[in-house]
Amino acid sequence: MSGEVVMSAVVPVHPHPLLAAEQNEGWQNLASAYEELRQRIIASGAETLVIYSTTWPSIIGHQLINDPNPKWTLVDDDFHDLGSMPYDFEVDVELADAWNSANKARGLTSRTVNYHGFPIDVGSVVAVSLLNPDNRIPVSIVSSNVYSNRAETIVLAKSCLDAIEKTGRKVAVIGAMSLSNRMFTEPILANDDRIHSLKDDEWNRKILEFLGQGRLEDVAQLSRQIHTQVRVQKVVSFKPMWFLSGVNGQNNNLIGEVLAYEALHGAGGAVVHLLPDPNRAGDKEYDEDDVEYYSGDRDVLDRDGPAQAIEQENPESEDHGSGQSSADEDVGAGKAEGTGAINTDSAPKPVGAYPHARKVGDLLYLSGVGPRQAGSDEIPGGATKNGSGQTQDYDIEAQTRACIENVKTILEAAGSSLDKVQDITVFLIDMERDFAGYNEVYGEYFSAIGATRTTLAITALPTPIAVEMKVIALA
Repeated sequence: MSGEVVMSAVVPVHPHPLLAAEQNEGWQNLASAYEELRQRIIASGAETLVIYSTTWPSIIGHQLINDPNPKWTLVDDDFHDLGSMPYDFEVDVELADAWNSANKARGLTSRTVNYHGFPIDVGSVVAVSLLNPDNRIPVSIVSSNVYSNRAETIVLAKSCLDAIEKTGRKVAVIGAMSLSNRMFTEPILANDDRIHSLKDDEWNRKILEFLGQGRLEDVAQLSRQIHTQVRVQKVVSFKPMWFLSGVNGQNNNLIGEVLAYEALHGAGGAVVHLLPDPNRAGDKEYDEDDVEYYSGDRDVLDRDGPAQAIEQENPESEDHGSGQSSADEDVGAGKAEGTGAINTDSAPKPVGAYPHARKVGDLLYLSGVGPRQAGSDEIPGGATKNGSGQTQDYDIEAQTRACIENVKTILEAAGSSLDKVQDITVFLIDMERDFAGYNEVYGEYFSAIGATRTTLAITALPTPIAVEMKVIALA
């Protein structure tokens, strides 16, 4: 008997599409997308729905519902005015028990939950109620541990695959989550709903662009950078991306389709359908450990790592991307000042309202850095396009070297140095053409430093450059 993941999906956790879709056109669009996804789940032949929801946080390990028929009535903590959500679910107990055993075998702390009245979380209730209203398919619901890092979440996903293989189930995996999760703190009229901020909307659209291309693993890796940009207070918000990537083999070999994207009381909510595509391979550099067993190390107090990075809350930092670019150069010249901002005339002038860097605690966050030269804007190695917009040849090694030298200049202006770099995200406009040359030059500078690195392929940058880098370093 051999099970498989037949499809995956991302869905929002808020109750509005379930309880109040008629009050707002966007909420209705999400409800309609839920219905379309329901039909696709039926067509996929899925025998179980696996739900990983950010609104079921756990502290002690990972928990799984194995009550065969949980019944209760849920009222959302924030949106109780929208009404009650009675539920009556059928749970795949065999899969839950197999998953619990697999978790323990891989070193995770795990337990099952089976008692009357245990409160199923709002994300799971909304997802199951809209995707499986007639209990056609049994479900398996797992908690999202608030302290688990990416490695632990990947192990949880592999345990899920172990259970799927053991039970022979055909499974549809659902990640219930917000995109940006900042919400309005005062009541709003339904017709006034919108995404809380431009920055949030831009990152949401970048995530959805990648998902629409089936680049799930790239999104999972990019989430580390997104945390620092959208001021997410707990990394729980993007754990479904790590989990979904894990159950899909940590690759970009997927067919993605965004069925809807709308605001939900300021937060971003989307319905996305993801199908395996064995005939396609997406660009990705595997720079993450392929973890098989959980060792117990979460680094939750590591002040040099992600736990510190997510504490950044300064809204003036604009080192983010639009729907087309990466984290670098927004159109419109200028410098951004404010607490912790660092600028230097020795580096190319920012072309948007952002500083070269910002100091937050013991860390430096650099805005995206390209190869342009200070004062002249000359691009070493040549521009990717001429003045008429026609593609032309360029030297990726020269551009990469200039890019790293600009990073070095900014770090030194901030009182730091290259050997204090902790994490680098690199964006290439042509992975196939440029990776080898860029990687060789990169090694000259960083082989001995050992910073973590993620390299992503993107479609274009706002200026005619082929490479840019987003850097986090110790101050």
